[in-house]
Amino acid sequence: MNKPITKLTAKDFTSDQEVRWCPGCGDYAILKCMQRTLPELGATTENTVFVSGIGCSSRFPYYMATYGFHTIHGRAPAIATGVKLANPELDVWVITGDGDGLSIGGNHLMHALRRNVDLNILLFNNEIYGLTKGQYSPTSQEGTRSPSTPFGSLDRPLVPAAFALGSGAHFVARTIDTAQKHMPEIFKRAHAHKGASFVEIFQNCIVYNDAVFESFTERSVIDDRTLDVRHDEPMLYGKEKDKGIIFNAKTMQLETVTLGENGITEADILVHDETNLTLAHMLTHMTPPDFPMVIGVIYCNPATSYERDMIAQMAAVKAERGIPDMNAHLRRGYTWTVE
Repeated sequence: MNKPITKLTAKDFTSDQEVRWCPGCGDYAILKCMQRTLPELGATTENTVFVSGIGCSSRFPYYMATYGFHTIHGRAPAIATGVKLANPELDVWVITGDGDGLSIGGNHLMHALRRNVDLNILLFNNEIYGLTKGQYSPTSQEGTRSPSTPFGSLDRPLVPAAFALGSGAHFVARTIDTAQKHMPEIFKRAHAHKGASFVEIFQNCIVYNDAVFESFTERSVIDDRTLDVRHDEPMLYGKEKDKGIIFNAKTMQLETVTLGENGITEADILVHDETNLTLAHMLTHMTPPDFPMVIGVIYCNPATSYERDMIAQMAAVKAERGIPDMNAHLRRGYTWTVE
């Protein structure tokens, strides 16, 4: 007699480890959201793996009652690729940060995205190195004062979502640590995508870079400063949904407009097409104060994934050559006996 299937809850995905982040850190909200979302995905603890590198975010696997690896700086995508290729049936999540994933780990992240390995990659972006006491990171804004840039950073910041698109990612999305209704939607979309999914999460570091995103995440302004793009829907935002994005054919650029001004109607507003790569590139470079910050699924255009191609290739070779004989392989060609 078959045993009834027990529905898992957030508690089933919560480990017995003490969560050790600074009080008020945005990582807490992301962790709780993930623990709530996995049961809704039908995930199981034995079939789920979290792989992280080094950084505050990389403690994540300790707090999940699943399999996990806390690896070395920047190499989480490489380890996760090995896990997925060894057992393609596993749900593999990569947890990284703007320092871990885009500095020392930029090369590994780029190739995981380019190969389109079926990994769910979550990049916690707080625009600072938190674990090593507040040095500037690849995403820090120009002028950021930190122990490593005491007179202000001179670097032009890297845009994570644009980096992912440039690396050949087929799924790119953004969300916010405090957006507890929005974040599960994005996690579910990322999980449903068969291939490398890249999710940038704007995450607040309360100690070393507090309120760096408040210009568009603060509750009083979030409606007017963020644009939640949804496929086949007009790009409207604002508390009254009276602001929008249009494409100016003369300048070949996106512009913000207000409905009712200069004869603008909803028919003029650009409709989001998440399969349009050119549009996705433009959206990732829209930044406040001139534009709202774009969140949601910016780009989703599925393609065959690396591990599926690998399995198909192996099956084709076996069909052509038969099951390999390791003993014959070791003894082919010239051999000799040592007495």
